[in-house]
Order: sequence, then C-alpha cells, then structure tokens
Amino acid sequence: MDKAQTVAPAQAGAAPLDTPQHPQADPGLRRGDAISDEPAVTLDAFLDSQTNATAVRLEAGDDARALLPYLDRIALVEVSFPSFRDGRGYSAARVLREAGYTGELRAQGDVLVDQMPLMKRCGFDSFAPQAEIDPATLEAALTRYENVYQKAADGRVPVWALRHG
Repeated sequence: MDKAQTVAPAQAGAAPLDTPQHPQADPGLRRGDAISDEPAVTLDAFLDSQTNATAVRLEAGDDARALLPYLDRIALVEVSFPSFRDGRGYSAARVLREAGYTGELRAQGDVLVDQMPLMKRCGFDSFAPQAEIDPATLEAALTRYENVYQKAADGRVPVWALRHG
C-alpha cells in the first residue's frame, strides 16, 4: 500500500510519502523534484516583503487562506504543530489542498505516529517530527485501515462508493 519514511529529528529534510497522488521516483526525489531544503520564511515575512521565497512556514494560528493568491509559486508549506494536541494545522492543510495546492505540505513539530494517517488524509505528504519514528511503526500506522468512510484530500475512495459505485 502506501510507503513512508521518516527522518531523524536532527536531519534538516522531511520524509516524503509515496502515494498515488504524490508519487516518489526514488527516496531522494518527490514528484520529479528535489525535496526542498530551503529554509521556510514565516507567513508574515512572506506577505510583508518582496521575497523570492518558495518555502513558507505556517505557525499555529496563522490563516492559510492568506497564501491562496501565491500557491503557484510556493514549493513547500511547512505547518507547525507546537503540541500534538493542537489540531489547527489539519485545517490549514485541508484549506490549501482544497484550493489546489500541489506542492510539498510538511507537518513539523510535535507530530505523533498515530496522527500521521489522518494528517496524510488532510493532505500532508511529508513529516518532520521532533522525535524519531521507527519506519516499521510508521508503515504499520499508515496501512492499518484498508477502507475509509469519507472523501478527503488523499483521494482514497470511500467504502460506500466502492460498495455502491
């Protein structure tokens, strides 16, 4: 099914997912492009200056809708999760994917392995967790549920649609 990798917390990059919507040619490439290692600028810095930045960091509470006019020039949106209890980043991901954003969407911070399947459904395709996550544990979490009940950003077909066409 879907494969994923994680990186050690000390590494700068993130772990891209290999999904039908976001295929990975090999571990070093994502959709034919190099994984972005460019430092992300804050939303305020992106909006307030004449920057050429292609990577933007959304902090908890930032309004992702402010990026909608610029989606075609942004390669990476890094969404901060300061606490595993803070779910605002899920909404940011959903807003961006529903608006047509196709670039890398990275969940960064206090991201737990049991949250990653739902983050993936919301549109995240890479993760930079604070703590290292065992690849086998991540693979088990991402493949645990064969069917889903609702449509989401990941494009999986809900079980009712499979059953009733």
